[in-house]
Amino acid sequence: MSEPIQAALHQHFGFDTFRPGQKEVVGRLLNGHSAAAVFPTGGGKSLCYQLPAILLPGVTLVVSPLIALMKDQIDALAVRGIAAQRLDSTLDAEAYRGVMEQVRRGELRLLYVAPERFNNERFREAVRSIRISLFAVDEAHCISEWGHNFRPDYLKLAGFAREFGAERILALTATATERVLEDICCGFDIAVECAVRTGFYRSNLTLLTTPVEENERDSRLLAALHERPPGSTIVYVTLQKTAEAVAQRLQADGFPARAYHAGMKDDVRGSVQDWFMGSDRAVVVATIAFGMGVDKADIRYVYHYNLPKSLENYAQEIGRAGRDGEPAICHTLACLDDLNVLENFVYGDTPDAEALQGLIEELFGFEGEFGVNLVGLSNKHDLRPLVVRTLLTHLELEGYLQGGTPYYADYLFKPLMTSGEILQQFEGERRTFLADLLHQAVKARTWYHIDPAAAATALGTDRERIVRALDWLGEKQMLEIKVTGIRHRYRLIGKLDDTAALADALHQRVVKREAAEITRLHQVIELVARDGCQTAALAAHFGETLQQPCGHCSWCLDGKIELPERREHRIQPESRSDVQKLVREDEAAKILQRPRALARFLCGVSSPGVSRAKLAKHPLFGVMAGVPFREVLEWIEESEAALCG
Repeated sequence: MSEPIQAALHQHFGFDTFRPGQKEVVGRLLNGHSAAAVFPTGGGKSLCYQLPAILLPGVTLVVSPLIALMKDQIDALAVRGIAAQRLDSTLDAEAYRGVMEQVRRGELRLLYVAPERFNNERFREAVRSIRISLFAVDEAHCISEWGHNFRPDYLKLAGFAREFGAERILALTATATERVLEDICCGFDIAVECAVRTGFYRSNLTLLTTPVEENERDSRLLAALHERPPGSTIVYVTLQKTAEAVAQRLQADGFPARAYHAGMKDDVRGSVQDWFMGSDRAVVVATIAFGMGVDKADIRYVYHYNLPKSLENYAQEIGRAGRDGEPAICHTLACLDDLNVLENFVYGDTPDAEALQGLIEELFGFEGEFGVNLVGLSNKHDLRPLVVRTLLTHLELEGYLQGGTPYYADYLFKPLMTSGEILQQFEGERRTFLADLLHQAVKARTWYHIDPAAAATALGTDRERIVRALDWLGEKQMLEIKVTGIRHRYRLIGKLDDTAALADALHQRVVKREAAEITRLHQVIELVARDGCQTAALAAHFGETLQQPCGHCSWCLDGKIELPERREHRIQPESRSDVQKLVREDEAAKILQRPRALARFLCGVSSPGVSRAKLAKHPLFGVMAGVPFREVLEWIEESEAALCG
């Protein structure tokens, strides 16, 4: 490694040596190659793009879904004198303008954005003109359908990197099986020899499993917390309401505990995170919304109050413990009753064949270029928005649709000076154009409304000029701009003769993914009930072979554990007449006529249709939550004639 690189490592980060894998990744990037880094949580992935960002010209664009990571890293970089900013949903219009002005002036070394930011046409236009020396993608396993946290926005990132002329790509993840790493390298066009994987196993983590009945979970957790020395602690739960309830229970027993989940306001979550970061004994009871990107080295305990939903999630969550190299305990309270809720999350995302058929018929009923509102499609076909986005992405990648730049259907503006004051700053055609544009606006109480597409038609110009003009006036603080009604633009490629065949192919795809997710759940059960070293089995899942048992997991310490059986909840005989009445009610009949939709409702799994019709307040919503979803669905399908007759 050259002297300037070693000097930069010491000067900016205070390190004299690299951690395992970092030197190889940084070297490949600085030699002009794209690379992949698969390091365990806390293994130093961020340095692999932060150090090159200092040494390369242009800007390093870091794509991450984690606001917490952005915030922590930017604060740390500022202390080191490295110019970095973020664009996320917490920024107001003025802060957004300030960051983009820094980007245009070339003042930033790193810019952090969420993958969804590329749906913003103003952002895409802005970054098109800047030099992107490095395009770093965190949580890169999200590109893979076979990863544990597939996100459709990730599938398009490689295309954006090429579109914006990114000179090299770095894909980073802590949790990639061999198959997922192959997908990452293929998707981002990374040579196999430029994929660097370090060891997964960490000898300072003790992995413990205690089998519990559902009603004894609180007492077991409290006993464990009391018998161990105080230390920074995360307790992972599945549901937001569980996070609140457990935090209150711990507080009542004298522990400094707070809840954290995605349903809380941003400022409240930020406060909890800051409190946790500043304490050496705080206990955060959290859903998986917490911990991703939180750089706290001295977490001594990670408890799983509920089962994790996959080995990948488990590995990521326990990886937050003991990053300082000191001993840490990762303790799972294993109860098979958790499977119902976890399985329902999976089944709730799987659309039925009829819903897919309706979606395909609508999309291919358009001609040429068209724009769609994802929330509207979601509500109309009773599909979760993420499912709609995933299906549209598949149609793009398979050559049925061509995606265009998303756009906002409506612009709202509030003048910050009079129209006369605005126009006197321009001359000739530009002044005439702006005067005509402002006349297109319709005033409401405070804000003016303008439809860029309609204004473009009226003025005989293109929509892009309208948008550029409005954005420029906003940046110069002549107008305060708000945009609403994002629509996604697509163009049909060719003609589709058989919509039913395409809908069926998509349905087979989502059913296959559903089966894979259920398999992932049961891999967790196999691990905790394993007759063999659990640490070695977990390492093997990620491609690492331990030569001998670890000596510090439950199996090594106490031998094989026996899990209590999953409680049986049977469908009651009187349920048939209750459900018959339900499906004959006007609102319910529209939403719950298909077996899978009815099964979701009875198991307490909401959907856009259920929410819109306020059916979650119905007394039968969730009445079969204790029964496995597959049993409920089979009961409905067997009883369909009687239920609907």
